[in-house]
Amino acid sequence: MRFFASKTLLTICVTVLTAPPILAQSGHSARKTENVEGSIISVTARRGDGKTEPIRAENLYLYENAIEQKIKNFSFDPSPARIVLLIDNSQTVPVEIEEMKSAVMEFAYEIYDGDQLFVIAYDTAPEIIQEWTDEAASLEKSLETLRKQGNPHLFDAVNAAVKEVLVPLMPGTRKTAIVVIGDGLDRGSKTPFDSMIAQLQNYNIAVYALSVKDRTGGAYRRYSPKAGEVIQGITEETGGLAFTLSDAKTAAKTICDELRLNRYLLSYFPTNTSSYDARRLFIVPDEGILLRYKSHQPPNIK
Repeated sequence: MRFFASKTLLTICVTVLTAPPILAQSGHSARKTENVEGSIISVTARRGDGKTEPIRAENLYLYENAIEQKIKNFSFDPSPARIVLLIDNSQTVPVEIEEMKSAVMEFAYEIYDGDQLFVIAYDTAPEIIQEWTDEAASLEKSLETLRKQGNPHLFDAVNAAVKEVLVPLMPGTRKTAIVVIGDGLDRGSKTPFDSMIAQLQNYNIAVYALSVKDRTGGAYRRYSPKAGEVIQGITEETGGLAFTLSDAKTAAKTICDELRLNRYLLSYFPTNTSSYDARRLFIVPDEGILLRYKSHQPPNIK
């Protein structure tokens, strides 16, 4: 169903009069990741050396644009995760609907207590398939509405998921992620690729991908990165990972495990950094510690 199908006429009228977002939500204002706590970064961290000692701030060295920053705090984040599953629902996506359904259900089996899933399918517009839930039976029933039509407006769908599903949960909820299920192709979005990446980084949202074969065969895209480059960029720039759809079971377990067991919050007060440019991040850990994190902080002044 399209999202507005379940709303009353009054709700629709009010939404139209107030310049509706792509997905109607609660109207919370956007919140930045920088406040009285300083800058906060979500970091995926684990030991690869077999040691059991906790990872602490003194094990890390943080740089912004090659300028060392003093880490205020580095702490394990035990909070539940909120995961948006974003499914390519377009006509020509080279995968059967049943395989998409099976991949989504793997997450229902792997999430931890307190975690919740939100499912959006996208073609020319994003469509809510299932609102926040941890119930496998409800999720499986909602997936019956999946079908293939139209062109993939991936960047618009990501933008909608950020602004209208995840941002309203903030700042109380920091452990957020989007899982893109598709080949990364975008045809017709109004949201530019770079703008989409900046939004994800601004709100510390990690993106994972379950990728399928590129339907364009790696064809050059005049106004957008190639499909494969989108998958690579959207995951690497936000601190996520890319898997193949055929390995959905392993992907779901890996993603849910690391969100619950390996997610940390790093905070610091930036010094000697540009106010107008994106700030390149570089974290050097002690030997034996493995990290993933977003590539940039947003400018201090918008």
